Amino acid sequence: MSRPPLLRVRDLQLQYRIRGGTVRAVDGIDFDVGRNEALVILGESGCGKSSLAKALLRVLPRNVHHFGGSVQVDGVETMHYSEELFRREVRWQRISLVMQAAMNALNPVVRVGEQVAEPLRTHLGWSKQVATKRAREAFDLVGVSGDFLERYPFELSGGMRQRVVLAMALVTEPDLVIMDEPTSALDVLTQASIMNRLKRIKRELDTSFILITHDVATSSELADRVALMYAGQIVELADARSFFSDPAHPYSQMLMASVPRLHQRERPEHIPGEPPSLADPPAGCRFADRCPSRFDKCRQAPGMYEPNEGQQVRCWLHAAGGRS
Repeated sequence: MSRPPLLRVRDLQLQYRIRGGTVRAVDGIDFDVGRNEALVILGESGCGKSSLAKALLRVLPRNVHHFGGSVQVDGVETMHYSEELFRREVRWQRISLVMQAAMNALNPVVRVGEQVAEPLRTHLGWSKQVATKRAREAFDLVGVSGDFLERYPFELSGGMRQRVVLAMALVTEPDLVIMDEPTSALDVLTQASIMNRLKRIKRELDTSFILITHDVATSSELADRVALMYAGQIVELADARSFFSDPAHPYSQMLMASVPRLHQRERPEHIPGEPPSLADPPAGCRFADRCPSRFDKCRQAPGMYEPNEGQQVRCWLHAAGGRS
């Protein structure tokens, strides 16, 4: 009997209360993450990527209207866990998170070594001495000298602070690390250095990653599979090679055409229009108003179809019969 995937998500929903209604930030998301796999979640700003990360770790704001679905870790359903049980069994034990704008997440008046050791003391009950030793090992793992344990965040560069936050996510040796825009505020050389470090960690520790980003070029360095989000939904899920070389959804195709490439003669294209409001999404295909391939059937909401093995697309063009 085969083992279940490390993470299995089905019909995940997260809605926020706003004045006059609700925002459907995560609207029926399905995906799996295997062991030693990197899943990249791409999408424009406001499509629900960061809300998805918060939903998976239950780092939820106060204005949640609805939170539901299924999140299984190693085949065990966690949605019925109490907050205390989830904290003890899942958060930072099995799954950790590098939040967006992580460089600003460090406490400016606490030494970084203490901050990296804190998850071990909070979640595992380790002593300060043992936790500090493990923090030093985590620093070495992300390429930071142990001498930096005694420094304060303001004494570190942006790239070093990003590595410290990554060390904090890795210090408890979780099975899965979720990273929300981990390199967005860094220069190109620092981005490349951190991505190389992540590939080494994935290879040596069998760690799985979910990388949430809008940066297509950077994400391609780490991705095994790609999920493309649009307006709160996944519109394409495929292995990285297929997605980057032959995307199937019209939005995927337009997104890839907008990425500049070396030695490219054609100018990068742009995607006209704006995403729909998640407070009042259209009843049919959510990309239809911006799609050059739309037709009458797009007034109805498409399901997820599988034009090729391992490739799922939310588009009527790939349903049986296509335009007919």
